[in-house]
Amino acid sequence: NQNDKQISKSIKRFFIRFHVSSALKASNAYKHKGIPVIEIFQYLFLLIFSNRSMYMSFITGKNTSSFAKDTVYRFMKMLQINWIRFTTILATRIIKEAITPLDSEERVNVLTIDDSMFERNRSKKVELLAKTYDHAKKAYKFGFRMLTLGWSDGSTFLPVNSILLSSENKKNRINEASIVDKRTAGYKRRQLAMEKGTIAMLELLKAAKAATIPAKYVLFDSWFSSPSTLHAVKGIGYDVIGMVKK
Repeated sequence: NQNDKQISKSIKRFFIRFHVSSALKASNAYKHKGIPVIEIFQYLFLLIFSNRSMYMSFITGKNTSSFAKDTVYRFMKMLQINWIRFTTILATRIIKEAITPLDSEERVNVLTIDDSMFERNRSKKVELLAKTYDHAKKAYKFGFRMLTLGWSDGSTFLPVNSILLSSENKKNRINEASIVDKRTAGYKRRQLAMEKGTIAMLELLKAAKAATIPAKYVLFDSWFSSPSTLHAVKGIGYDVIGMVKK
């Protein structure tokens, strides 16, 4: 119990210092009535850092919330929340308030982008589940490619935003996307998941540029290094350091 209280205090300090509530509101995560979104979000943070599931919390009676589990599920399914914008805003605040004040002016900041396999081999009904080639294991797996954009000053690495990529080839998709309102962020996220990795990468970089994250270069490997991609990244406002294709 003492450990849970300490974790809760640390989370509250973090939320206050980096204004997590306003970042959520800027990303369309707010409610007109009922339990405030920040309380639900804080509860989810507590579950992660105390290494418990919501189910076990209800069974054991520890870290029980003042709201029902359906409230959490409804929050997780909110289509209007722009999670790419939220993580980008939060990362920007951490970089500017906690990291760059400690760095010298001569240090060069960079954005790094790479993808990794996100396996879901036991899943059958997950939205946009696809048969994806794992380049590390040289085999096809069920799951997604997790494309992540990170920021680094050479000493610290901080994830900025990310997206799960399905497959642009309809034959490789096991399930299709659910029918949702085309005006929502959830619909746009689903459409982006079916695009090429290079197109999704540009959207993540545009979000980072709009948030004014301090970085001069973008680093990536040869998979992203095509002439059109280099020109597109330059058009956003970054120089590129990358592996060149043969």
